[in-house]
Amino acid sequence: EMQLVESGGNLVQAGGSLTLSCAASGFTFDGYTIGWFRRAPGKEREGISCINLSNSDDRTYYADSVKGRFTVSSDNAKNTVYLKMNGLKPEDTAVYFCAAVYGVTSGLLGRNEYEYWGPGTQVTVSS
Repeated sequence: EMQLVESGGNLVQAGGSLTLSCAASGFTFDGYTIGWFRRAPGKEREGISCINLSNSDDRTYYADSVKGRFTVSSDNAKNTVYLKMNGLKPEDTAVYFCAAVYGVTSGLLGRNEYEYWGPGTQVTVSS
């Protein structure tokens, strides 16, 4: 069975850092685009980042809301994608999801373009 599982969500103080992981089972990330989304209380799910593992160089894309603060990377040997979050703000409080779809991308993808989703992990930023 193909499955994604996020981990690393926690309570963190404003200005702090946190790294989330997205691990795949049942398939490998090779040739896939892996995206990160978040759903804040009372808000729609927002696409914040993705990494295109279909390219020879791992191209990354970011939403303006996180650009300069968040960094996505991959470890193909571990079949895992990471989201490093720096300078966290209370507004970053949300459930964070990773998602996967086979193929290339030239920018952020919408949520309907992904085939596989993890169950999410809670990130809470206190002021």
